[in-house]
Amino acid sequence: MNTIISLMKRNYKILLAVVFLSVTLFAFKMKSDSKADSDKDKLLLELLAFVIEKGHYSPSAIDDNFSKGVYKDYIQALDPSKRFFLQSDIDEFSKYELELDDELMNKDLTFFSLTYDRLMQRMKESQGLYKDILSKPFDFSIDESFNTDYEKAPYAKSAAELKERWRKQLKLTTLSSLTDRLKIQDNKGKLTKEEQDLISNPLHDGEDNVAPVETKKEVTKEDAKPKSFEELEKDTRESTSKSLDEYFGFMKDLDRNDWFSVYINSITARFDPHTNYFAPEEKERFDVSMSGTLEGIGARLQKKNDYTEISELISGGPAWRGKQLEAGDLIVKVAQGDDQPVDVVGMRLDDVVKKIKGPKGTEVRLTVKKVDGTIKVISIIRDVVEIEETYAKSSIVNKNGLKYGVIYLPKFYINFENKDGRDAGKDIALEVERLKQAKVDGIVLDVRDDGGGSLSTVVDIAGLFIEQGPIVQIKSAGRKKEVLYDKDKKIEWDGPLVIMVNSFSASASEILAAAIQDYKRGVIIGSKQTYGKGTVQNVIDLNQFVRSNELGDLGALKTTTQKFYRINGGSTQLEGVSSDVVMPDRYSYLKMGERDVENAMPWDKIDAAEYNVWNNNTNFNKAILNSKERIATNPQFKLIDENAKWIDARSKENEYSLNIDKFRKSQTAIEEKAKKFKPVFDYKNDLKFTSLPYEVDQMSKDNILKEKRDRWHESLSKDIYIEEALNVLDDLQTRVNLKKNTLPSNNMKKEKLAKS
Repeated sequence: MNTIISLMKRNYKILLAVVFLSVTLFAFKMKSDSKADSDKDKLLLELLAFVIEKGHYSPSAIDDNFSKGVYKDYIQALDPSKRFFLQSDIDEFSKYELELDDELMNKDLTFFSLTYDRLMQRMKESQGLYKDILSKPFDFSIDESFNTDYEKAPYAKSAAELKERWRKQLKLTTLSSLTDRLKIQDNKGKLTKEEQDLISNPLHDGEDNVAPVETKKEVTKEDAKPKSFEELEKDTRESTSKSLDEYFGFMKDLDRNDWFSVYINSITARFDPHTNYFAPEEKERFDVSMSGTLEGIGARLQKKNDYTEISELISGGPAWRGKQLEAGDLIVKVAQGDDQPVDVVGMRLDDVVKKIKGPKGTEVRLTVKKVDGTIKVISIIRDVVEIEETYAKSSIVNKNGLKYGVIYLPKFYINFENKDGRDAGKDIALEVERLKQAKVDGIVLDVRDDGGGSLSTVVDIAGLFIEQGPIVQIKSAGRKKEVLYDKDKKIEWDGPLVIMVNSFSASASEILAAAIQDYKRGVIIGSKQTYGKGTVQNVIDLNQFVRSNELGDLGALKTTTQKFYRINGGSTQLEGVSSDVVMPDRYSYLKMGERDVENAMPWDKIDAAEYNVWNNNTNFNKAILNSKERIATNPQFKLIDENAKWIDARSKENEYSLNIDKFRKSQTAIEEKAKKFKPVFDYKNDLKFTSLPYEVDQMSKDNILKEKRDRWHESLSKDIYIEEALNVLDDLQTRVNLKKNTLPSNNMKKEKLAKS
């Protein structure tokens, strides 16, 4: 699972240690002539070892066991599918398996240099392999098979054995896509979306990034005239070859620094899964993801062969406002203001992005090849761009004569550099106020798939729903616990509340759900338990420790500095937050939580904080009981649970026949079984979700925003989980609320809270 963040970047107690480090690290001053990559890499190793040792919550011993873990993680990261390295390479590498701790302490790059050079050699050789294999037709009448469980597969003992592995893998890739093409042609029409979803992808093993299977979108592009088997087989091989060309083109863009980052992160991961090194570009992307803002033109870019293509314009950004740049345009040259343009064809995507981004108010001129083939120079004045998908959004829905609000929070965002900028706490408060003005009778706060973010915003958001009190407890190594409080007595929302979570709700999401649950302020509804990340990370700029640095930007280290605890004293680490109402989902039985991640920190418990439970939920227990009864008897939820068990069983199947008759028979059986679960995708709840008035006005002027909101509302109308959350809001209603169809004013006297 991707790294999930919950940090207190400005927590002064932790930064005191950083200040101390910066005083002691003046020894890291580099000589003016030390500009080689190896010097920078050695400096990075020295800084990382020192900062982690002094700043990590519970640093691991750097010994032989540590070395074995780094070795295992790194080799697996370099060649997860075991299609580059030979067994002889591994035998050579293994001599260093117990030496990496010593190399780290001695700033020795021998092992990294050896593996990097060998990987570049093997990748170059592999390009010749796939081109040769895909130049000739496959014989699908042969009775042979291929196993995609790469973790258990041995390394090839020879070049011939490695080529045979490539042959079988490419044959399976081609067979999978060819089977789909034949199915479409036999049916004389395109597959429906639901049929596309139900077709099983035999290569979807989570690691196969060497030979990606064609997307179903590509597969459904039929020619008007039916093709012969031989023609379809040739088309499929060519498509597979094209996919690999694109993959190796991407790999070619990676330089030595990119691979060194892989090595460094194999080291940092041994401390815990959330301690990571950010190269300069990664740090910038992290900042953008946390704040939801950047300074630039507001366009998403992607690599297309040697060109950089505009894949999407960000609504409201300067490129979108200018109406000259379009999705599909290819960028040929980039100029800064009146400077001479620089040719960017063949340039790395990251380097093109650097040239296009820039401070607000500055000009960039793009020479682009338009979708119609014409060449045009487009001038754009850079500005602050808000990435709308980052931010909270809300919708309203009428149900049983009552009106409810749904707020979706994708992450707990904050702009650390601008205290007046947008953050999740302020935005959720605004959404709650807007919903109150719309006179809603209950609120669902949806933090499904929300991987976390700023800890301070959690306190602000939880404080909207309680009078005052502790929200979360924090413990740093060797220090007394710290309790973060909501000190504002004002309650923004005192009506019925449901928090929606799933197994991907992590970190800050778990703090919010735990606080609401401990106060019994609202009902937590979702997966059996949330992700289980109970640690806090700080992002530490490594450049601050070096003076007179001529080696360039050193990036940053995100390291675990604290653990957080519920106000009842329990940790969310590993165990997550258990839902009050458990709803089955399609991934219920797959291993994907913190408890399933190697080297995760342990669960523990501290003393509870003093807090008072909410006593305004008259129907709290009854609502939970009613929901459990509905779910237990709901045929749709029963089908979802059965589907989840089937998906779990399918995930363990790794052996595939390369004989077309056997393969098609096997796929037909899978598709027949999958048809049983078609109602999972077809479900509709018959509820109509709409935007609030202010957003309706915005949508009338912004077609991109309208399209995004229409898609969101459509997905809500097909969401059985949202439907059950609204059912719970129904059950939480009091007679007063049902009668008045309004909610009590914030000015009404609050009932006293019962002490827990």
